[in-house]
Amino acid sequence: MKKLTGQAALGYLVLALFVFISLLPLWMALKLALTNPADVYASADSLLPGRITIGNFLRVMGLPSDIELTAFQASPINFLLALRNSLIYTALTVSGQIFFSAMAGYAFARMRFPGRDVLFFAFLAATMIPSMVLFIPNFILVKQIGLLNTFAGLVAPTILMTPFAVFFLRQFFLSAPKELDEAARLEGASQFQIFWRIALPIQKGPIATLAILLSVNSWNEFFWPFLVGRDPSVRVMAVALSDFMSQTGRGNPDWSGLMAAIGLSILPIIALLVVFGRQIVESLQTSGMK
Repeated sequence: MKKLTGQAALGYLVLALFVFISLLPLWMALKLALTNPADVYASADSLLPGRITIGNFLRVMGLPSDIELTAFQASPINFLLALRNSLIYTALTVSGQIFFSAMAGYAFARMRFPGRDVLFFAFLAATMIPSMVLFIPNFILVKQIGLLNTFAGLVAPTILMTPFAVFFLRQFFLSAPKELDEAARLEGASQFQIFWRIALPIQKGPIATLAILLSVNSWNEFFWPFLVGRDPSVRVMAVALSDFMSQTGRGNPDWSGLMAAIGLSILPIIALLVVFGRQIVESLQTSGMK
């Protein structure tokens, strides 16, 4: 077994310290989620939970629990329904953005048409527009066409494409070998067939990276779903957590219930990172070599 040098040992120590600092907030949230509400303040100075229980997770999911709730802790919010709504909202937004942004990025990178560069720079200029400026006109439009409290209204502003996604994928399409397109064109493939069967499959790494970035952004989106999706049938997790907090007493928040709901909300993101984390690293390494 190879011995560690002093510098390597110091590097691992610093890395372990950063990992500890990064994971400490998650551990404290898990600790509160596993603690009986009656013991939250009694065990506040400890890194370990008091009386360990999974009752907090059961009650935020609407399942039978052995925890006796006070009037300030009882909540009718269905977090399982909110979790389902967040999954639908994120899946629709991410799949739509990736598909349409990939087509736009491919067109900007591979196709020649009048005004292409001007249109692309207009896309880049759109990234400098604050999103808050667009909320009011988007809300008025969604309300006028009757899409409030619907999934169509939730995803309407972002399902087609975003300037960042178009720019991100365009850069990778530019780096792909043009010989593949020319060979497919000689075989009689149409422009869409070249895009769908050749250009898109070789960009799996960048697409996975973009999917994670868009998924995290959509999953944490609050203000737009708060404006147009207040009905419980389409209420997402971020809005449900806010409503849960507003129902608890200001002087005695239901910390254990809130942390259990937060733990439920971050499980899909953790699963996404575990599944696609390797592809992100490979994508970054490949783009760095280029």
